[in-house]
Amino acid sequence: MHGNGAAGRTGGDAATAVAEAFRAEWAQIVATLIARTRDWDLAEECAQDAFARALETWPRDGVPDRPGAWLTTTARNRAVDRLRREAVGAEKMRQAAELSAGADADAADAAAVAHAAAEDGVPDDRLRLVFTCCHPQLPFEARVALTLRTVVGLETPEIARAFLVPEATMAQRLVRAKRRIRDARIPYEVPAREELPRRTDAVLSVVYLLYNEGYSATSGADLIRRRLGDEAVRLGRLLAELLPGEPEVLGLLALMRTHDARRAARVDEAGDFVPLEEQDRSRWDREAIAEASRLLDEAVAVERVGPYQLQAAIANVHAVAGTAAETDWALIAALYGRLAETTPSPVIELNRAVAVAMSAGPAAGLELVSQLEESGRLAGYHLLPATRADLLRRLGRRDEAAIAYAQALDLARAEPDRRYLARRLREVEEEGR
Repeated sequence: MHGNGAAGRTGGDAATAVAEAFRAEWAQIVATLIARTRDWDLAEECAQDAFARALETWPRDGVPDRPGAWLTTTARNRAVDRLRREAVGAEKMRQAAELSAGADADAADAAAVAHAAAEDGVPDDRLRLVFTCCHPQLPFEARVALTLRTVVGLETPEIARAFLVPEATMAQRLVRAKRRIRDARIPYEVPAREELPRRTDAVLSVVYLLYNEGYSATSGADLIRRRLGDEAVRLGRLLAELLPGEPEVLGLLALMRTHDARRAARVDEAGDFVPLEEQDRSRWDREAIAEASRLLDEAVAVERVGPYQLQAAIANVHAVAGTAAETDWALIAALYGRLAETTPSPVIELNRAVAVAMSAGPAAGLELVSQLEESGRLAGYHLLPATRADLLRRLGRRDEAAIAYAQALDLARAEPDRRYLARRLREVEEEGR
């Protein structure tokens, strides 16, 4: 099972190998066990036991040639032992027998079983896991929590910290989600082909929410929560692998990678927000931008344009501009117009107003912002008065701008946003003296 010389690895090397295996194999191992036991808690606990066992034995015995197969076999054996001890009826005994039948196979056979194609032609249990976690019958917050726990492998305290809720609250959310899956008999499956587009949208919305919360936190001390953003990108890559050629999957991955490319320039050394036009573009990751452009080209070639592709196209226009002044704002405004047609949203309309202001002047943008304010659809959203304030400042109407900045400051929850708005407020007040 171990490669030649594997036992010579240091403990640090083995620990690194375990961490790498966790990122690469957690979802597959959990998915494999759930598929065979239909017991989510058992699957997660046995997967955790397998990784704990690896931390004990790999530094001593060496890293296996096939870490994923080793971990799958170890987790499966652990599940067999648990089921045998807990067996109180025919069903538990049947599950133990089914798992035991494969427990004597070597690691290569275990890997083959774990990746075997199912009758529905889906080559990976992870896809069933993702779609089950994001089933429409589950509340949206439960989908997010369950995806982070089961697919990504985050611990409950980590998820609770990420969304600034008590650990007990998040634990209960996870318990309720699993209970709902059991009680509602939610099938552990990928939907039929004709249902796939609608259900894929539900999955993508979870991934996008995770990314947005990591990219621009809605509250708390930090603007960027790197762990959430990184895990969302990893989920996006997993979906692109499992649903090859799906244009909206590619579009979302392109969008996230483009935003990722600018991440290092979005905050200064103090952790404060840096507006797009003030960012040091030499700090943008050009390799990430190039990857995103390739993904977007691949998605658009399918000729089934959706909202994530349009958002990725908008982000790409920003990313390829050499300077802020070279940005094609007219194209961005047009893309936002099309996005508003496909996915009506007041937030999209607000972003279009900014693009119109940049291409046709602040007065034109301010008119659109006023229409949004009159509609009341963004009441309580701090970026609405913040946008109004910025346009008024550009028009030289500093007293009105100060009032709008103060309104935005009252609504903002994230500390970096509040510091930025407070600075802008001081600037317009000083300019007006």
